[in-house]
Amino acid sequence: MTRSGFSEERQIRAFYTKDFVRVYQAYSDTIADSALENGTFVSPPFSMTRMTWIKPSFLWMMYRAGWGMKDKDQKRILAIDISHNGFKEILEQGITNHFLPENYNSPYTWKNKIRESNVVVQWDPERDIQLNKLNYRTIQVGLRGNAVQKYVQEWVLNISDITNLSHDIHNLVLNGRIEEANFKLPKEKHYDFTNF
Repeated sequence: MTRSGFSEERQIRAFYTKDFVRVYQAYSDTIADSALENGTFVSPPFSMTRMTWIKPSFLWMMYRAGWGMKDKDQKRILAIDISHNGFKEILEQGITNHFLPENYNSPYTWKNKIRESNVVVQWDPERDIQLNKLNYRTIQVGLRGNAVQKYVQEWVLNISDITNLSHDIHNLVLNGRIEEANFKLPKEKHYDFTNF
């Protein structure tokens, strides 16, 4: 994805250290338990042939998975730490899931690129702690083909289960304890992948 894919309203925010970038995924008990036991995703039960979506935004993950209570296939919230090199490679390969005139010469060019790419980028409205839309967009990235293989075999450094944390924050929100809930959120900040 070219740098022109970013703008004032499209920025990557993530929890990261000098060693990793954290992304989130939600899965069933079977896939989550397997991933935690193996330190990465293995097939079966994880599917290597389906597109898998990673999200650097904790609150967008909570919106998507309903705080881990939406359905049985998204009940376990996993925090996946991936290498900076892997994340950078993902972003550099990414093709936006809709035509952006500033990125592509024509819709035809874009359609060919997205067909060929193993990484699809989608920009969705970011959410606040009550899951209301904010005025900027957050990134989620779909991986398929070779990108999925590299994700599970090379880029994943650590996987942890944060389902209980998700439920704790949600319960605080439900009880109107917003300040306490905000304090428990992962500290996400703007991610400039050119620095790594």
